[in-house]
Amino acid sequence: KVRHLGTAGHICVVTNLNQRALALLQSVRQPVVVVAIAGLYRTGKSYLLNRLAGKDRGGFSLGATVQSHTKGIWMWCLPHPRRAGHTLVLLDTEGLGDVEKGDAKNDVWIFTLAVLLSGTLVYNSLGTIDQRALEQLHYVTELTEHIKVKVAGEGGRQKGEDSAEFVHFFPAFVWAVRDFTLQLELDGREITEDEYLENALKRRQGQPEKLDLPKKYLRQYFPSRKCFVFDRPAPRCDLARLDELPEAALSPDFLEPAQRFCSHIHQHAGTKTLPGGHVVTGTLLGNLAVTYVIAIRSGAVPCMESAVLALAQIENSAAVGEAVAVYEEQLEWRAALPTESVQELLEVHAQCEREALRAFMARAFKDDEQQYQQQLKDKLDSKRAELCHRNEEASSDRCKAVLMELSQELEERVREGSYSVPGGYQRFLADQREMVEKYQRVPWKGIMAAEVLQQFLKSKETVAQAVLQTDQSLTDRQREIEAERARAEAAEREAQRSQAMQAKTEQLLQDQTRSHQEHVQQLTAKMEQDRKQLLAELSGWVLSSRGSRHLERRACPVETRTDGTGGPCLQEAARALRSLGIDTIPVLHLTPGPRHSPRH
Repeated sequence: KVRHLGTAGHICVVTNLNQRALALLQSVRQPVVVVAIAGLYRTGKSYLLNRLAGKDRGGFSLGATVQSHTKGIWMWCLPHPRRAGHTLVLLDTEGLGDVEKGDAKNDVWIFTLAVLLSGTLVYNSLGTIDQRALEQLHYVTELTEHIKVKVAGEGGRQKGEDSAEFVHFFPAFVWAVRDFTLQLELDGREITEDEYLENALKRRQGQPEKLDLPKKYLRQYFPSRKCFVFDRPAPRCDLARLDELPEAALSPDFLEPAQRFCSHIHQHAGTKTLPGGHVVTGTLLGNLAVTYVIAIRSGAVPCMESAVLALAQIENSAAVGEAVAVYEEQLEWRAALPTESVQELLEVHAQCEREALRAFMARAFKDDEQQYQQQLKDKLDSKRAELCHRNEEASSDRCKAVLMELSQELEERVREGSYSVPGGYQRFLADQREMVEKYQRVPWKGIMAAEVLQQFLKSKETVAQAVLQTDQSLTDRQREIEAERARAEAAEREAQRSQAMQAKTEQLLQDQTRSHQEHVQQLTAKMEQDRKQLLAELSGWVLSSRGSRHLERRACPVETRTDGTGGPCLQEAARALRSLGIDTIPVLHLTPGPRHSPRH
């Protein structure tokens, strides 16, 4: 059973997702920086996260007994302290290795979920990084058994071929060594905490492969690694009330690395992204958690590719809806109906469509077949047709109202028989022309002005013919001439109306071409952006995040070879680059030689 802690912002999440926790997470529309902490129970994980959140008290609950205190995965969402517009999501996981647990598989799934959901994974341990500590991290050797990268099937990778792919999905790795009392020295020289970690992960000559597995998988799956060592924060007698101690009562040898740790996480923990560089929001993270938990609950192995595809379907559908909402919002702000021309209306539509497309492209991802973009285009085409109809209706209503007002005097004279006198027909025509001239001077009638006028005059042809026939001042020949002139004027107005309709059709066709080009242009821009993100991601496989002084072996997902092939990591990178149309790339060729020699 999941419960709310009572402190604003953090809620417990276990393999049965709490809907309240899910609603909280999905309400976060900002990009998220997700930091999870894992490790053996009773090692101070919650306290370290509280410091990361800047909370001396009232944060994640701490325990002071031999029993495990945190159950499941607890979540805390708070504004990122250094990145405006970002949310920091902290995940405090249940301690691993608790002897009171009934199901040992629970530890594996807790660790697996922490890896899948986080962008930075902090592993917390006590003492030193020795063989025992590495053996306790055996969960990392089981990740391939509990996570699939690709959907099995034709064209998919076979078992054992996914190792390089895991790097796309896995978080940065930070090892926090607590209660560390040793000197950071190796072979008589001082070393950094990172060098301490890398030395501990080296393959020892003659060491059985089984003992090297945790090291191998840490090197292989987590190319971005960092280490911090902490002294005990306070004397043993004060540890039970650690969250009550003032800062001055804490050990300086703990505070200094704790400050560096928090600063590193705040500054360097990246925004959670999906392969290809798509930024994850709280909404996306919530949907991702649902997908993984459903898979675990059903007894299946979570598949990262399936999760991303399912996420893409949800997010792309939402992106279509959001884009349509943006279009309608922009239209409400920009459109003043009726417009004086079709071109003016289409320009308004184009501006709204452009903004809608930007909103869609910003949110959509993995729409490889442009299925959802086509859905959006169809909806926007419908919106354009609806807009044209509304514009015509607004113009027609306006024009009819104007004509009704202007024709009142003419109608009154017809009813009174004012034109049923000799010379009445010419007087009728003069009054009608005056009315038309007044109508044409009225502004903001819109695109239906000519057509509504044509319909109005056509409706008055019977009245005009009646006045013509009763005008005794005209001869039969004159009546024929006047009737012919009236028919010619009507035909001319009809021709003008047909030309206007033809011009409108051509403008709509031109707008369809413009709309297509706009979609292609924004899609091309997004593909180029995705390409750059992928290139940046690929470069991260090869180059160490610590600098460009030399190419570090640990930056490669698998052991770098010196036989000229570059190893699977570089081969995979080359394949991906070729898929982007890049045939050749400059590569640093590694050859055997002393570590600090130019050849190295």
